[in-house]
Amino acid sequence: MLTFWTRGYEGTAMAELTAAMGMSVPSIYAAFGDKEALFRKAVERYMAGPGAYLQAALDQPTAEALARTLLHSAVEAVAGESTPHGCLVVQGALAVSPRSAEVRKYLADLREEGVTCLADRLRSFSVADGLPPGSDSSAFARLLVTLVQGLAVQAASGVPREVLQTVADQMISCLPRRAD
Repeated sequence: MLTFWTRGYEGTAMAELTAAMGMSVPSIYAAFGDKEALFRKAVERYMAGPGAYLQAALDQPTAEALARTLLHSAVEAVAGESTPHGCLVVQGALAVSPRSAEVRKYLADLREEGVTCLADRLRSFSVADGLPPGSDSSAFARLLVTLVQGLAVQAASGVPREVLQTVADQMISCLPRRAD
């Protein structure tokens, strides 16, 4: 997972995977089928570990808590002290190559699933716990995902975690608030 996270799908050579896993190429193919299948397993592991912040956000009781959890947790995940900076799901297959077309589609579908889950959760909140009347849950979900993806790209570019946290805090301060 860390090798793909650091180098992306296209940038990761089988020699790097064999070194990282302590397995021979034939053993990797026997266990996983091919590089794409191994990458998908790495993404599953990422989503259950460092990328699990989406589920933590979906479990929150209000729209504001959801956004706060999502953004703060994303900063920790994409700019962690002991993990590669960036996001495997965002940057894992940005290279344009016929060899990576299926992987790019897989990651795009996964990202879109996140938007849908967020939008559905935002729509599920009661009037008291949700967005202000007239707000577009789908657009707000896409805004949050766009910000998370931007944080990941910024982290991979070397922007310090403290700066990313300030950006997340600024967004949280701009959240639509219900008039009580």
